Amino acid sequence: MQIQNEVTPEPGRGKLYYGWIVVGVTFLVLLVAAAVRSTPGVLMVPLENEFGWSRAEVSVALSINLVLYGLTGPFMAALMDRFGIRRMMIISLVFLFSGLSLATLMTSVWQLDLLWGIVVGLGTGSLANVLGAMVANRWFVERRGLVIGLLTASAATGQLLFLPVLATLEVNMGWRATAWTAGLAALVLVPLVAVLMRNQPKDVGLLPYGATGEAPPAKPAGNPLIEPFRALALAMRSGAFWLLAGTFFICGLSTNGLIGMHLIPACVEHGMTAVTASGLLALMGVFDLIGTTVSGWLSDRWDNRWLLFWYYGLRGLALLFLPYALGAGTIPLLIFAIFYGLDWIATVPPTIRLTADIFGKEKVGMIYGWIAAAHQLGAAVAAYQAGLMHTLFHSYQIPFVLAGVVCIIAAGLALRIKKPVAVTV
Repeated sequence: MQIQNEVTPEPGRGKLYYGWIVVGVTFLVLLVAAAVRSTPGVLMVPLENEFGWSRAEVSVALSINLVLYGLTGPFMAALMDRFGIRRMMIISLVFLFSGLSLATLMTSVWQLDLLWGIVVGLGTGSLANVLGAMVANRWFVERRGLVIGLLTASAATGQLLFLPVLATLEVNMGWRATAWTAGLAALVLVPLVAVLMRNQPKDVGLLPYGATGEAPPAKPAGNPLIEPFRALALAMRSGAFWLLAGTFFICGLSTNGLIGMHLIPACVEHGMTAVTASGLLALMGVFDLIGTTVSGWLSDRWDNRWLLFWYYGLRGLALLFLPYALGAGTIPLLIFAIFYGLDWIATVPPTIRLTADIFGKEKVGMIYGWIAAAHQLGAAVAAYQAGLMHTLFHSYQIPFVLAGVVCIIAAGLALRIKKPVAVTV
């Protein structure tokens, strides 16, 4: 079937473009997947208390989860190209429910590594920023940066906004109730995805939003186990790839691996309740939604390298301030939460945009998947080393300060990324 240009509604024509429905469904799925990913931060202390596991032992499972969360991305991009986004989203949601429900039966630390580390890690890794990047680049030419910002914000905001609910459940009903709630939330989304999600605009007779010509047919990927490595081999020839991956490694090290997993235990040690500490993270989530959405809007208009420079530099300053804030009371912590929340993962839209501009939209899924893998490798390093340093020194001051310093280094590295010759708008 030939697709005519006029089937794509122009902005302001009045008819809702179906791609916005796809964005809404994707937003909800990323929101819930992020909430699942945040659950270990609430459960770390209860698991230690019930089973006698050390902070370092629990952190091993978190590190496995974060590594798989990143490494799954490029392969999931290939699987989505081959079998369709909708089908892979449903399989991933079922994975999440299975891992979370079975985790309520665990009695040994190896089961924590298997269920929270591997099963939940694979499930959340399949529903990560790669999904948002693929949806935005398939469905939108105009407003692509804004869509990436919205979907990126959902991934972080869900991780933070659900924490007070999960923490309250844990305090009042136990950690198993928290795990069941998160698992059932994933299961409820399965019929919504099955009914409303579509793989690409051609499925509903449309062009990408703002396209000026007929969209080329989507090419199914080759072998899903081989194509990601071909994309990696291509990307590794470019210095821009190493700079994007290196700065994104630092992004992961300074966000979900460190703050997402260890800020609540750090606050508890300074006299704050787990529910109050999770509320602090929820406040970060509110400001993250604002900051990352604005970052997506800016990525359509400004030099994305300079955006990364400012984001990493300001985040580094916030992390250097955190050890003082923890010991100085509520007001400094609120200042940190607002300032840091605006910058939580504002780095993602310009990173995705630079990846698409440098390597091309048709390769953005798998190549950005490898860059995102570097992000999660950094998160895994932070999750484990912060737990280990706490076990050795009974303090989080060293990992917080180190993260601040490397963020400032990342700010300088961002300006060394080669400016794209042609920018896709």
